Amino acid sequence: MNHPLADPPRKSPRQQPVGLPADEHNVPSIETEINQGPKSKPRGPIRRHISLVLGSIGPTLVLVGFAAVFWFGHHNDWRIPKFAELIGDGEPIVDDWCEEHAVPESICVECDPTLMAKGPDYGWCSVHGVHNCTLDHPDVAQLKETPKVPAEDLERAARALMIAPRKENNSACEVYQSRIQFASIESVQQAGVDVELAERAPVTESIAGNGEIIYDPTRQASMASRVPGSVWKVTKNVGDPVEVGEVLAVIDAAEVGEIKTTLLRALAEQKLQQQNVSRLNSARAAIAGSRLLDAEAALAKAQADVLAAEQSLRNLGLPADVGELQGLSEQQVLDRLRLLGIPDELRAQLNSRTVTSNLLPIRSPIQGVVVQRSVAAGEVVDPTRILFQVADVRQMWLTLNIPLENTEQLMIGQPVEFRADGSREVVTGTLDWISTSADNTTRMLQVRAVLDNSDGLLRNETFGMGQVILRREPDAVVIPTGSSHWEGCCQVVFVRDKNYFASPDSYKVFHVRSVRLGAVNGNVTEIISGVLPGEVIATDGSDVLRAQLLKNKLGAGCDCVAE
Repeated sequence: MNHPLADPPRKSPRQQPVGLPADEHNVPSIETEINQGPKSKPRGPIRRHISLVLGSIGPTLVLVGFAAVFWFGHHNDWRIPKFAELIGDGEPIVDDWCEEHAVPESICVECDPTLMAKGPDYGWCSVHGVHNCTLDHPDVAQLKETPKVPAEDLERAARALMIAPRKENNSACEVYQSRIQFASIESVQQAGVDVELAERAPVTESIAGNGEIIYDPTRQASMASRVPGSVWKVTKNVGDPVEVGEVLAVIDAAEVGEIKTTLLRALAEQKLQQQNVSRLNSARAAIAGSRLLDAEAALAKAQADVLAAEQSLRNLGLPADVGELQGLSEQQVLDRLRLLGIPDELRAQLNSRTVTSNLLPIRSPIQGVVVQRSVAAGEVVDPTRILFQVADVRQMWLTLNIPLENTEQLMIGQPVEFRADGSREVVTGTLDWISTSADNTTRMLQVRAVLDNSDGLLRNETFGMGQVILRREPDAVVIPTGSSHWEGCCQVVFVRDKNYFASPDSYKVFHVRSVRLGAVNGNVTEIISGVLPGEVIATDGSDVLRAQLLKNKLGAGCDCVAE
């Protein structure tokens, strides 16, 4: 029995129910404290803000560190400073480099114009379409001495601007005031910039087009038999030269013999009626007048028959002379008509006993060369079949196809040159016809020139390239093709400063010069205005100068407005 004052016996943890109060004071059990952990006190708003601030300190410091690195790299061109600079023992490095013009800032003539004064600025030349026109103001040229512009250069520029439209510069462009500078001669060489002199050379301006040489149709003839028949003899072949009236072939045509017979009968009838009228006239008093009238009418009819037969022979090309035949006997007339029109050299080859009177010679109406023969002896022919073609090859035609936009530059009488495909020879002619209609498919205009072929070297249907010569300048100013550049407003070249080699310390400067281009002849291009002979031009590698020019203008834009 337990004493009433003694402590109550403790129950083992296994005997005490989990989660129930151990006594009447609701004290949590050990197992409950273990499972649930210590009970946290609720946080206030101030403590929550402090926690957020403390948690963001780390990321903020990282971002500040990155920003400091970028700032430092940007202001030091991403170069790692020397240790002496960091500890402050080294001398400070002076930044003497002009990023805009890529030269040391201490010698940059663009940043400090007092180092190298710019020349006079005459502005826009409306006559020649350039800035600081060298034709009107030769003192702007980069030459040791101011040249004198000859009158021939002014006349040449006027011809060039008048004869064809030229690409125009913009009068508001100010790029001609720029200069491109290099730090040294070595830097120019490393950039690959090469130079050449602007010089004088012959220039030809022309309009080119593909073309074809053909026979002159006005000097070409096609021959056929005027009546049906068979080919009795062929006397000429392709390539044989022929004279006017020379026989090419002989046709055996029955219609020819019939016309000769008709003429022979008409001549006999005319002779008979003439004798009858003469007899009646001598006995006019003893006979009735009606008989004389009838006889005269019969004579007139006989004369008409003779005239008709004669005309039929002439239509066939047989020269029958009735006046000569009327005083001959019938046998003599028959002998004359039998071989009418046959030349003596052929008559010598004929047997007069067996030869027919149906022979019709085919004669050439022009002097030239047989260029086509499509007949052989024994063939049956008719007027619809072409037997021979003869062409006078001493003169040929050249037809060229010219772009329609060049029509206004063409004039009758302009010289024309043509080079056949695969040939080194150039033939010349004169423009004598300009078509009034353009081809509806190719939009090309056809023109024609007459070519002299007295040496017989030209061939029909020869294709090649030709050109209509607009002007020839024997002493034009030229620069290498490709050394000029279109910078957006103007066509420019880069002219080396005249004091480039004056001393080792002279500024290595190229001046930007606006120019007006003329004709392009292969590897040289004509300069209408903007450069004078003797000036030094950047050629190979001039793209480097153009790139620097565009870089200098980057961001500023082009102030000029296209006109």
